[in-house]
Amino acid sequence: MLGLPEGVTACLFDLDGVLTQTAKVHAQAWKSMFDDFLKGWSSEHGQEFVPFDAHSDYDEYVDGKPRYEGVRAFLDSRKIELPQGTPQDPPSAQTIDGLGNRKNELVLKLIHDNGVEPYEGSVRYVKAAIDAGLRRAVVSSSTNCRDVLKAAGIYELFETIIDGVVADREQLSGKPAPDTFLAGARALGVEPSAACVYEDALAGVEAGRAGNFGFVVGVDRVGQAAALKEHGADIVVKDLAELL
Repeated sequence: MLGLPEGVTACLFDLDGVLTQTAKVHAQAWKSMFDDFLKGWSSEHGQEFVPFDAHSDYDEYVDGKPRYEGVRAFLDSRKIELPQGTPQDPPSAQTIDGLGNRKNELVLKLIHDNGVEPYEGSVRYVKAAIDAGLRRAVVSSSTNCRDVLKAAGIYELFETIIDGVVADREQLSGKPAPDTFLAGARALGVEPSAACVYEDALAGVEAGRAGNFGFVVGVDRVGQAAALKEHGADIVVKDLAELL
């Protein structure tokens, strides 16, 4: 009924783009932050301003990754070197961590101003998983994960949450490393082979494949079904309701 192979007893859901309609909010915040930075950088270094692409750059370099790693990956792609800084850097700091903090400030404002909508098909799917007796965790690189789940009204549907705060505390590598999903399986008391990963990010499906999970569902919200398959998804759907 839930589109899962026999033996899978737990569901590990990514947040942004799988459960909630926040991936586009993150893409908007990344673009605003990077475009502002790149305009200044281009002007200072006498280079042409090439804006951040909210589709290709977002998918390739930042989607699904911990925030500071996303900053570094994108800057590397433009051959821009900045000091790392520290997580305490102000959003105005010209450091990797400063830019990451600026992006976080922007995304929190967007969420505060506009609210958070869950995907109705995903809510139906999670409720069906509850009815079927499956274990459920949210695994997200976001440090705002709990606030987003509460704002979307779906916090109570999950047994445990492995988010950016937990990853920092336990020093877990971010996606595409499988560490956070493995932590989710451990928290639910199941082997990876008994868990299904649900992801819309290329880095996320890579993590699911790297962790030898029982099944990896790619959720294609932006027309990248082939890439999700290439990166490790066993099946790709446009909405989780298709699996019901």
